[in-house]
Amino acid sequence: MSYRIGFGVDYHQLVTGKKLWIGGIEIPHDKGATGHSDADVLLHAICDALLGALSLGDIGVHFPNNSDKYKDIDSKILLRETFDLIQKEGYDVVNIDSTICLERPRINPYVMKMRETIAPIVHLSVRDVSIKATTTEQMGFVGREEGLKAYATVLLEKKSENVAMGEM
Repeated sequence: MSYRIGFGVDYHQLVTGKKLWIGGIEIPHDKGATGHSDADVLLHAICDALLGALSLGDIGVHFPNNSDKYKDIDSKILLRETFDLIQKEGYDVVNIDSTICLERPRINPYVMKMRETIAPIVHLSVRDVSIKATTTEQMGFVGREEGLKAYATVLLEKKSENVAMGEM
């Protein structure tokens, strides 16, 4: 099979006293996401989508939240290590499409910087990294500003040198 699609989702609670990291950048806000790592909900969803596309488990399998090694780790490192796993399996990323769900802050002013941060990690052009945002119209835990979530879909393609050799 030369193409694989993966889907990922992640959730994190919002609390005061934490920094808000989304898409590999810090976003000024009165609340931040809490988690074992830097709690970057978007990068975690992308990692899960990449891993899922090749049936490699999920982010918790590769970066357990009970390991001191990953305590407060920058999620860009997790994305880089996940991308390395994809590369070792003989695949490249074709594109990423993602959606972040949160009431505030508005992230549109930060989307291009997120795309510029993610693209080189997974060897893509900025054009091939889509990030959208939506509110939940004040419904649910996202609407009450108790947390945020992100969805990501990725398309992977078997590397051309492997396809040419019939390793599909």
